[in-house]
Amino acid sequence: MNRWALLIALLLSAGPIAAATFEFTGTALAIDTQNQLYEERHQVNGTCSVAGFQPREHRVTYHKGPNDRRFAVKTLDYGQHPDRPSVVFRQPDFEESLEIRFTDANQLTINWQPPSERPKTFEVTSPPRLVIDAGFDQFVRANWQAVAAGESISFRFLAPTRGDHYGFVLEPAPTAEIDADVVIQIRPTSLVLRFLVDPIILGYNENGALTHYQGLTNIRANQETNHTALIRYRISQYPDCDLTS
Repeated sequence: MNRWALLIALLLSAGPIAAATFEFTGTALAIDTQNQLYEERHQVNGTCSVAGFQPREHRVTYHKGPNDRRFAVKTLDYGQHPDRPSVVFRQPDFEESLEIRFTDANQLTINWQPPSERPKTFEVTSPPRLVIDAGFDQFVRANWQAVAAGESISFRFLAPTRGDHYGFVLEPAPTAEIDADVVIQIRPTSLVLRFLVDPIILGYNENGALTHYQGLTNIRANQETNHTALIRYRISQYPDCDLTS
């Protein structure tokens, strides 16, 4: 078989690729009072193949108040890698913006406009197993068999407002604080960071869809701090293929 025939055979064996959409909504609650803080609405456009769902573009709009006012928006592009999307985030109430873009396969640029401060720019080299922003969700699903079996998985997580990345581990949560089919946590591996950063608790259903998030969010409570919240997700549309690999 010549190389062109081999290439065609490989493409055909991969199965057809079809456009697909995954939609879900999260309600963020204050952990201490359970009062609703805001709502986030997600639409993820991607493709379905025999390998499962692959995200391409992800848009999140944030809403609050009796008038359902949209107060922030985030877009993610997974063209670089499912775990490492480029990110554009805008939070006009605080005149804050954040952009994370790859300049090449191993280098990314972070432009952050903090509230009431000068803009900051960071150049960061991307190490192996780097996870960025909502890429953690795809990272969980890409390792679903290990996650469901209770294994621990190490990775690097980008802290864009610090212009650096840190070691984290994905592992079973020690206590079932939320009601989900699979409950895991993301925590820093550094002893120093463990005192400064609480673990993020995640809940997933048996299909591999995120149902709960408990921890620090990217939404500001005020000029100095972000909300820590419990976010409960409800799925409105699944793609026509499996979420997990």
